Order: sequence, then structure tokens, then C-alpha cells
Amino acid sequence: MAGTVAFGSVPTKLGDVLAAVTEDGVAATSFTDAPDIRARIADRLGLPVVDDFARTAAARDELRAYFGGDLKEFGVAVDWRLMSSLQRQVLGTLFTTVPYGQVVTYGELAVRSGTTVPARGIGSIMGSNPIPIIVPCHRVVAGNGLGGFSGGDGVESKRWLLTLEGHLPPTLDWDL
Repeated sequence: MAGTVAFGSVPTKLGDVLAAVTEDGVAATSFTDAPDIRARIADRLGLPVVDDFARTAAARDELRAYFGGDLKEFGVAVDWRLMSSLQRQVLGTLFTTVPYGQVVTYGELAVRSGTTVPARGIGSIMGSNPIPIIVPCHRVVAGNGLGGFSGGDGVESKRWLLTLEGHLPPTLDWDL
């Protein structure tokens, strides 16, 4: 899996969302675009960084459309290489079975993905998701509420994403 990684970001209500794109697809996203985050992702991938604006265009366009409320399903290729086989099993199940505007509990996702991982373990897998937003870990909730979220500003970012998707009602100060 030799190759390179290119980075691109888009401004959103939750900050500058960064996408790391290899020849195989989006390998990582972040709620922050900063040189140290880019370096950390490139190091984890073990790939040199290239300046390839064209390679990141589809990911940037789709992220911009999603945050604008115009995209319901990501079509960009996903590069799963930063995930263990268990992460890939659980996050892959999430990616393919929980559409825009719907949620699943941690326990339901464990059963749906065919693992024996307890709900708390599913939460850890969500927290280690290298491709948040595109692989929608924000759609996994606790049985008694929203649960946690490690991206952006934590649970407030999760609440914003679920409001964008129509799962939660907008508050009086909501604006897209």
C-alpha cells in the first residue's frame, strides 16, 4: 500500500474539517486543520505528503455539501487502512447500515456488527474512529441519551451533527 497522502480542508460551523486522502480514498478526517494534525496523520499512515488539490476535491466538495445540508450520503472512497480488523468490522457495519438522520445505540451496533464487544467497547471504537463524519460515529448513541463524542467540541458537536441530519430538533439559536 505504498503511495502518498494529500490534505484538504473546508470551513464549517464546527471548524475547519480536514480530510486526508490517499490513492485509495479518504483515510482520515479531523475537526481541526493544523500542521501538527497533518503530520500526525501522515506519520500514522507512513506516507509522504503531496500537494494534490485535485485528489482532495471530491472529499472537500462532499464535506462542504454535507455541512451545507445538501448531501445525505457520502460517495467518496474510504481507505480503511488505519483501522484494526475489529474497528473495520464495527465501523464498516455503521457505515453501511446507519443512514443519514438515523441513530443506533452502542449495544445495537455491537449486535448488528456480530461482535461480542460490550457497549462500552463499542464506545471506545467510536472514539478511535479515524474518519469521523464520513464514517458517522456521531450516529451512535447511548440507550439513555446522546452518549459521548470525541470529535470537535465533544457532545456539542455530536448534537450539532444530529440536528443537521434532522434526528434532533433545532434549538432557537440553530442556524446552518
